[in-house]
Amino acid sequence: MSIALSALRLVTIAALLGLSGSLRAALPSADASGNPLPSLAPMLEQVTPAVVNIHSKQVQRLRNPLADDPFLRRFFGIPDMPQERVRQSLGSGVIVDAESGLVLTNNHVIEGADDISVTLADGRTLEAELVGSDPDTDVALVRVTADKLTALPLADTKRLRVGDFVVAVGNPFGLGQTVTSGIVSALGRNGLRGLGYQNFIQTDASINPGNSGGALVNLRGELIGINSAIFSPSGGNIGIGFAIPASLAREVMRQLLAYGEVRRGSLGVVAQDITPELASALALGQQPRGALVARVDAGSPAQTAGVRVGDVITQLEDQQVHDRAALHNIEGLLPVGKPIRIGVNRDGKPMSLKAVLKARPKELAGVDLDPRLAGASFAEVPERMRQNGVAGVVVSKIENGSRAESNGLRAGDLVTHIGRRKIDTLQTLQALADDAPRNLALQVMRGRRSGVLVMQ
Repeated sequence: MSIALSALRLVTIAALLGLSGSLRAALPSADASGNPLPSLAPMLEQVTPAVVNIHSKQVQRLRNPLADDPFLRRFFGIPDMPQERVRQSLGSGVIVDAESGLVLTNNHVIEGADDISVTLADGRTLEAELVGSDPDTDVALVRVTADKLTALPLADTKRLRVGDFVVAVGNPFGLGQTVTSGIVSALGRNGLRGLGYQNFIQTDASINPGNSGGALVNLRGELIGINSAIFSPSGGNIGIGFAIPASLAREVMRQLLAYGEVRRGSLGVVAQDITPELASALALGQQPRGALVARVDAGSPAQTAGVRVGDVITQLEDQQVHDRAALHNIEGLLPVGKPIRIGVNRDGKPMSLKAVLKARPKELAGVDLDPRLAGASFAEVPERMRQNGVAGVVVSKIENGSRAESNGLRAGDLVTHIGRRKIDTLQTLQALADDAPRNLALQVMRGRRSGVLVMQ
């Protein structure tokens, strides 16, 4: 094959990739015939200054059991000072607001850190302040103070399609800034264990340890995702990587800046998966999908919208609801306070309803549920635990000398049932407590042990 023919084919590929006219004009000549060869270099010159390396440190205090005994401490020469171990973590981040110095990264990159520093592409190392983080989506936001920062524009990920070309930029294995390329392999991926709320972009662009928090960009140099995870039996890249969509990261960032936390939305329904028997009874066809509404909470957005027990929720906004887990995942990612469309199947007929999601309560005071629970506070199970099959509510706090403490409840207890009725959310706990059972018996797990506590 001649050099001229090779160059012609490369020029054709560049046209198919949809490179902009300005980018094509910037391409250098690469052969003796003067035919331009396509290159991502001009785009990357704009992108790489916005991708940073993040270094975090966590100081862990170590307890030596011999140090508790003064004689053994003197005998073995153990210093009468607490011993410490420094745990370090390396990752990546993306500057998304140059004026305010805002950097998006992964929660797992900075989780538990006592000290966070950011190294820019030009070699400057800056101290960083943690603005906030959301473990359930694995997004964190830090702030640095510096001049001459470069930020990446965030793309409209609703326009993203499977097959679009993408480039990943990060700091794999601490080697320094590295660029890899690939395509969008899939959209809307979820079901990865231990990763909380999920709506991942899947890509075959190489993502390795250290790439976490780095940028996934399109060929226009716009940020389409924050690299977050890989699927690999061996721990190395096998071409299955996952990135948090920029639209989701933008919403998390907005809430962290506004509230210091992320407020999750809730329709206020209890749903269940559709079994073959239910599908037959509800005339849902051979390939049923959706979440069957088993209860609608009083005063909830679902009740206001007109959702009824027996409805099958099949869609929220533009996302398909395949089962109960998908419903929980999607409603937790949608913004609170904005109208959304609910697609339901009622008596075999499709319907469209509108609702405005309310924020889920972070905590419930036991005294507001039942006097016998006074002094206890209850919180949702962390989403990552829920993804691993843990259901119930957690006793988040116990007041000393309170009625709940005297009844045997302890902070950290997992409450899974009231009587024989299962608890999976705070709303379920409140609904069951509203029934005011004469015998308030809680099934509790404490560590590896389980038992029943009767509230007096």
